[in-house]
Amino acid sequence: MLKTARLLWLPLLLLAPPPGRAEPALEMPVGKVVLVISGQISNKNRDNEAVFDMAMLSKLPQHTIVTHTPWMPGVSRFSGPYLRDVLNLVGAKGQTLKAVALNDYKTDIPIDDAARFGLVLARLLNDKPMSVRDKGPLFIIYPFDSQPELRAEIYYNRSAWQLKSLQVE
Repeated sequence: MLKTARLLWLPLLLLAPPPGRAEPALEMPVGKVVLVISGQISNKNRDNEAVFDMAMLSKLPQHTIVTHTPWMPGVSRFSGPYLRDVLNLVGAKGQTLKAVALNDYKTDIPIDDAARFGLVLARLLNDKPMSVRDKGPLFIIYPFDSQPELRAEIYYNRSAWQLKSLQVE
């Protein structure tokens, strides 16, 4: 009986990935794709890209930045996953993100900004989904009020609203 039990487990062991080496599988979007990540990534779910619908982004841990911006009066609440969590999920390996908006605005963001400043890939503004008219559906937001150095044109320019894609380079 013992030899039979060992033989039954052998195929399962051969199929299992080595411990600590497997990336979690990236699920397939069910709804409308709102973000496409391409370039130097190792975890893909469509051809050579990682694509996300809003439901996939909402399943990640959510974080909020409460800050002033040059585009909105007063203080605003931006909520969504940390950009670094999204980049980790797709296995991003580059140095720079080329962010592209729906209106084809493009900006380069150093990948280390995501961890250094705790950037949020905002999907909610003041606890409500953002329409395209309200700079949505996605907005890369810096915590401008957290550090004086972030209240500068360079960081304002990196805050891409109406985000549609990220190219990891």
